[in-house]
Amino acid sequence: MRIAILSRNASLYSTRRLVEAAEERGHEIDVLNPLRCYMNINARESSIHKHGKELPHYDCVIPRIGASVTFYGTAVLRQFEMVGSYPLNESVAISRSRDKLRSLQLLSRKGIGLPTTGFASQPQDIPDLIDMVGGAPLVIKLLEGTQGIGVVLAETRQAAESVIEAFMGLHSNFMVQEYIKEAGGADIRCLVIGDKVIAAMKRQAKAGEFRSNLHRGGSASLVKLTPAERATAVKAAKTMGLNVAGVDILRSNHGPLVMEVNSSPGLEGIEQATEKDVASQIITFLEKNAKAHKTRTKGQG
Repeated sequence: MRIAILSRNASLYSTRRLVEAAEERGHEIDVLNPLRCYMNINARESSIHKHGKELPHYDCVIPRIGASVTFYGTAVLRQFEMVGSYPLNESVAISRSRDKLRSLQLLSRKGIGLPTTGFASQPQDIPDLIDMVGGAPLVIKLLEGTQGIGVVLAETRQAAESVIEAFMGLHSNFMVQEYIKEAGGADIRCLVIGDKVIAAMKRQAKAGEFRSNLHRGGSASLVKLTPAERATAVKAAKTMGLNVAGVDILRSNHGPLVMEVNSSPGLEGIEQATEKDVASQIITFLEKNAKAHKTRTKGQG
């Protein structure tokens, strides 16, 4: 197969591993910076160009689109879908998962466990917003934040009111969530491919920190999942419409709770923690499933 990876940095661990895995299995693979791609959109024959030349046809596209370029990156991916390339994750599914509030609403509709979440825009609603999620301590998250940036633990009601008022004053979009104390600063990253969890790791926050992101100094270790955790991770990925997803779960006193569904999960931490060749399993999934014009939306969504 001829495969394209949409990535702004060919030297990133995840991108390099996918290239290695594809080449080892005999495929031709190119890394394309989505910001360097541009589109010819017309009623007869749409196309994708780079450096003044039309790109060749690719059988598959692996999107590794950063959160900061979601709008343009998904537009490029949608163009690939329109010309018949099979996407590992569809543009519509990526956009759905990147909208944190929308994704939680969709998960909630499917009855998937979540931390109680509140969302409001008016200062007079702050007291009830805090009460809705069980009071302090509580977690306040910017909707545009990634890798733990823009996530604040407010340990008292006064602190929560101050942070919420500040975010409202800056016209920032944010949500408020209950704090799952029993999780102990740890979460579980489940790597879902198709309808299976193929790898999982426990991420533990460093001392004095409640965010378990590896980018923030958290540590990763192998973890054994319960059947409920496996089922929750697979259902969350399917709800988003993602073939490959990193589903972040908290262990609570009332079962597994989904924090986030990531459409471009990093491979480094989970491959090292589990010693599993996740990249090759992604390529194997493409070999089994990639067919021209097989996407659910065909670039229409």
